[in-house]
Amino acid sequence: MNPELSWLYSTQLYGIKLGLDNVHRLLAALDHPEAGLKFIHVAGTNGKGSTCAFIHAILSRAGVQAGLFTSPHLVRFNERIRDTEREISEDEIEAGLKKLRELSSGWEAHPTFFELTFTLALDWFRQRGLTWVVLETGLGGRLDATNAITPEVSVITRIGFDHMEQLGDSLSKIAIEKAGIIKPGIPVVTGLQDPAAMAVIQDTAKRLRAPLLIVDSPVEGIKLGLQGPHQAWNAAVALDAAREAGIFLPAMLLEEALLSVQWPGRFQALQNGRLILDGAHNPEAALVLAGTWEQAFPHEKADIIFAAARDKDVASVIQELIPIAASWHLTTFQSSRSMPPSQIRDIIVSFDAPKVPVLEHASVADALQAPASRRKLVCGSLYLVGEALAWQQNRQDGFQPSLQ
Repeated sequence: MNPELSWLYSTQLYGIKLGLDNVHRLLAALDHPEAGLKFIHVAGTNGKGSTCAFIHAILSRAGVQAGLFTSPHLVRFNERIRDTEREISEDEIEAGLKKLRELSSGWEAHPTFFELTFTLALDWFRQRGLTWVVLETGLGGRLDATNAITPEVSVITRIGFDHMEQLGDSLSKIAIEKAGIIKPGIPVVTGLQDPAAMAVIQDTAKRLRAPLLIVDSPVEGIKLGLQGPHQAWNAAVALDAAREAGIFLPAMLLEEALLSVQWPGRFQALQNGRLILDGAHNPEAALVLAGTWEQAFPHEKADIIFAAARDKDVASVIQELIPIAASWHLTTFQSSRSMPPSQIRDIIVSFDAPKVPVLEHASVADALQAPASRRKLVCGSLYLVGEALAWQQNRQDGFQPSLQ
């Protein structure tokens, strides 16, 4: 890892600080790299990354050189910042971070990891001469660093319970934060929502006179690159977001775009389908994962390799996965946030559910190498999925674990 990236990782000690003051200061210091860029801004609890990937593929097939900013990464930091052609390079990361480090030196309120990563991305997008950027929020929306920009289109994917310490303990409160990306007069696209969340989105759009498009049906009759019925809804939201941005594709090119999407860690099949990786880490995502599993592998249960962050609703996630579990293989990932396997075991045992084997493993590698007669499913955290993917691809030396 280059010295500047090591410095960036050290800023994770400052934690997550919601607010826009620092990012506005950074953008000004960089002479406003966001100026001249057109953004499609995506917030939500579940489906943000997949929806961004669908939008980016549509833009690419339309001949648009578009940037893509997402988080977290799975294996390498470079994954967070890319355009149609490639990811940001190691040299470009080093040069960009060196500039940001010098600019922010001595600031009393030090920029956070995410603020620096976001401004690094915008600076790189400007250097690449891009016009469009597909932008995923980090946490929430209203006070997320990405909300420093004004988009052409705002997108809100499915809202559920996650990050409740920062965003609130009800869907309405969480939706207020997510709907904070809605700007006056700027079109907003959303799909299926809980009534409480939808009411907030509708009220916010009405108050700001932002045209609201509610997607009421999934994409049908088109094969998608991502598996699961929920992805047909994500694709439909992405399609309407692109249209609102003025990007239209002939039917054949649209089908090619949606089929081309590959998004690691979203029901990703490896080892000829014997190993499935999915980053489901909240109750709604786990419910969708269980349904996707049952659709893909009817009457077949999974040997589940599971780890979770201690600040998540781990019990509710496990409860949704119990119906597809043939066994549990509990482990950790490389973060102080990782819950000890013994605590996860206690949660599993506390459920009055069919008794299945519950094993503990010292590492992700040990869990992956455990004998199994069934398909394995790795889930519970994107950090776990990233570590499993690095091991599976024999990229352990290049693995860059992250807290954010």
